[in-house]
Amino acid sequence: MDDLNYNVAVNLKRIRREKGMSLEGMAEQTGVSKSMLAQIEKGIANPSLGVIGKIIGGLHIEFQELIEDVSPGFRLVHIKEMEPTKEVRGEYKIWNCFPYENNCVAKIYRIDMEPGAEYTGSSQGKKTRAYISVLEGEVKIRCGEEAYLVGKEDVFCLEMDRQHSYRNDTAKRISLICFFPDCHKRY
Repeated sequence: MDDLNYNVAVNLKRIRREKGMSLEGMAEQTGVSKSMLAQIEKGIANPSLGVIGKIIGGLHIEFQELIEDVSPGFRLVHIKEMEPTKEVRGEYKIWNCFPYENNCVAKIYRIDMEPGAEYTGSSQGKKTRAYISVLEGEVKIRCGEEAYLVGKEDVFCLEMDRQHSYRNDTAKRISLICFFPDCHKRY
């Protein structure tokens, strides 16, 4: 079950209990079958937008209330269990470590690069900054005309207002963590 389905499952059950409703009562009020509601609450079903629409309309709740984050204040991410957000086979894989975080003030990505691979990014605009931490190996980071070699356990800060690239010139796979704070939000 992914994070979004988990949030819907937990929130739907909580909302039903807060309203003092049975599954039968909720089914009558929403027009969604009792069995479908039970499957959603158990995290078995992946409800369509139409079903979600019936639920929020019938319960008179906001969409956000159904999908809001229900994490207990911590979450362990297993990269090997996630699908990459972006991938070029034989070159690199990028994972968004926390894709469904609401009111998030940062994005965190894991990047694995094979030998010889290069990833080029475009300008992200003014006041956009990235912090790159090398977990394994050594990466060449190019910003405009300047190039920097960043090694294991090093952290590099990069203004994202120009084209930039990451390159693996080594003979082994390298791993990076990229942290993008939202400099427009206050912490």
